[in-house]
Amino acid sequence: MKTIKIKSVYLVISILISGLIACEEQKYVETQSEPEDSNLITVTKEQFIRNNMSIGIAVEKKFPFEVQVTGMIDVPPQNKAIVNAIMGGYVKKTPLLVGNKVKKGDFLISIENPEFLKIQQNYLEIKSQLGFLDMEYQRQKQLFEENITSQKNYLKAESDFNTAKATLTGLRKQLEMLNFSVSQIEKGQMSAVTNIYAPISGMISKMNVAMGSFVADATSILEIVDTEHIHLELNVFEKDILKVKKGQTIQFKIPEASDELFEAEVYLVGASIEANRTIKVHGHLKNEEGHNFLPGMFVEAYIESDTKTASALPESAVVEIEDEFFVLKLISETDQAYVFEKQPVTIGTSNEGYMEIISELQEAQQYLTNGAFDIIK
Repeated sequence: MKTIKIKSVYLVISILISGLIACEEQKYVETQSEPEDSNLITVTKEQFIRNNMSIGIAVEKKFPFEVQVTGMIDVPPQNKAIVNAIMGGYVKKTPLLVGNKVKKGDFLISIENPEFLKIQQNYLEIKSQLGFLDMEYQRQKQLFEENITSQKNYLKAESDFNTAKATLTGLRKQLEMLNFSVSQIEKGQMSAVTNIYAPISGMISKMNVAMGSFVADATSILEIVDTEHIHLELNVFEKDILKVKKGQTIQFKIPEASDELFEAEVYLVGASIEANRTIKVHGHLKNEEGHNFLPGMFVEAYIESDTKTASALPESAVVEIEDEFFVLKLISETDQAYVFEKQPVTIGTSNEGYMEIISELQEAQQYLTNGAFDIIK
């Protein structure tokens, strides 16, 4: 009797275990038969309205063909001045630092050299001799005309006078180039120090000397740059130059400073090819106000050479995830929600708030045009 009871218990347990296994297998099969699609995203209509989302279809938009180039910020030649020393000397005084602004005619630097005194002394000596030589020339001329003196004496007096006059003129010009006042020198006011003044208005961009340093002849002392007119100097490769024409729009940025885009316009296209097979393209900024561009800044630029028509969606419809781009395609709509599918796409260029979609899009297919980032992120 006891044995029969034990067998009955075992039988019940076996039936229960078999039932549980069957249930689990059935449950597993049902789950597998309806797998969850991770690319499907459901958005309730309440969420849709609250987040100002919108739906729309792809539209045809014009996009520019772009020539990618590099270059630099520069100024015209007349807006840049390299200040040199005509004659060498020691720096006596300079109140300026790089970044200081100067106006044309402002004092820049003073240079001291004893040779300046010799030039002034020679000028005064020749000037004092010139009166006597002029009188001697006139006297010899009159005697020659009266056949009292020889032609040789007359010609020598004439030569001495003309030589002294030419020497005096040369010394006067030299003193003026050194910024000495000839009228002050003629009054006996000589100096071993000369001042150099700003040839243009602008900003000190380079300072190559210091107090007490020696400046050799024709050595660059400092540079002045007038940044009132800034332009682009771009390098366009030979293969792209036929696409570039005057008047085309240039989009450029200063990559070392920011990603902000600025606009310019092609003004001149060079007529010669550089050694590196590039051609210079000169661009004028469309708005020169409110920028702190400096000559020498490196720029990355895009020249809009032509246009093409392509399918496009608003930029807010495209989301980038780990170097891939996605849009949300509307699959279905109910009274309570929208169902979207995450669709990978290949993009092109952007223009005026729209992104070119290179991947083929279904005609009249609706996409989430605003709010995609908040859902996919």
